[in-house]
Amino acid sequence: MNAATAALKLLPAVLFGMALSLAGAAANAQEVTLRAISAFPEGQYYTKRFLEWIEKLNADGKGVARIQFIGGPRAIPSFEQGNALKTGVVDIALIPGPYYTNLMPEADILKLSQFTIAEMRKRGAIDYINKIWTSKANLYYLASMVDFTPFHLYLNKKLDKPDLSGLKIRSTPIYRDFFTALGATVITTPPGEVYTALERGVVDGYGWPIHQIFDFGWEKLTKYRYDPGFYTADLSVLVNWDRWQKFTPQQRELLTRHGQAMEADAVNWKEYNANDIRRQREAGIEVITFTGENAKKYLDTAYEVGWAEALKRSPEHAAALRKLISR
Repeated sequence: MNAATAALKLLPAVLFGMALSLAGAAANAQEVTLRAISAFPEGQYYTKRFLEWIEKLNADGKGVARIQFIGGPRAIPSFEQGNALKTGVVDIALIPGPYYTNLMPEADILKLSQFTIAEMRKRGAIDYINKIWTSKANLYYLASMVDFTPFHLYLNKKLDKPDLSGLKIRSTPIYRDFFTALGATVITTPPGEVYTALERGVVDGYGWPIHQIFDFGWEKLTKYRYDPGFYTADLSVLVNWDRWQKFTPQQRELLTRHGQAMEADAVNWKEYNANDIRRQREAGIEVITFTGENAKKYLDTAYEVGWAEALKRSPEHAAALRKLISR
């Protein structure tokens, strides 16, 4: 066999090998890297849970998509992250609705839901939310991280009725109007500045979910928690809508599947919250529960003020969402 004949015989194998290499290169070329941000510090529990979620997605998504976490508020301040996501500076964000109300007032409505995230999806609320989010802020609502989690008022002053007159309360847009309606002077700060504000007497208390005060050390400066809880904590994973539309079907499926897994895991917040309630008690935080007419006034004020503001700022969408997320 001469050299030319041998080369011809080897040609099919060579071409097959080249085809495999090109197919592998094409598959790798499709892998997308997404830059992610969290509205909370790197060591805080929400961000830790987010990083665990990212790790699982990256392990499952080799050759399809991977997420690069670029940081928390030190990378981009919390209240600027919504705009960073909208404009494509980052591709994914873990962020509560009230942190991006500067982009769209409807973001604050999520706190008023009286259904679980699974129930909201079944009722069509998330589909409606995405119609608003994508058109008004270039954001795609992928998943909710937190469920079964009310907000509470934490104070260093003892009250016998829901009257916050003369008190300075750390707030965000979540409960700003509610606390103001109860007579408080509200001060907006990122979570990382609350400890110093309490320590220096700049504020007399703060609003926060039932859990997670220990990550910031606030239990050391908190005397009372007021029950019942109000509203519901919203913490969402959002994706830049322009980027989402450019994904391949495989990339969308990967992110959607892991978003669904995140929401299915949300039931574990019940146990987590129960554990934090125990820890608060052990830390010496006294629980004061409004009852009877005081409790009714407290909760009625919360939802009346919340919906009134929502309807004022977004009449059409607030009215539609009220039917979908209120009992």
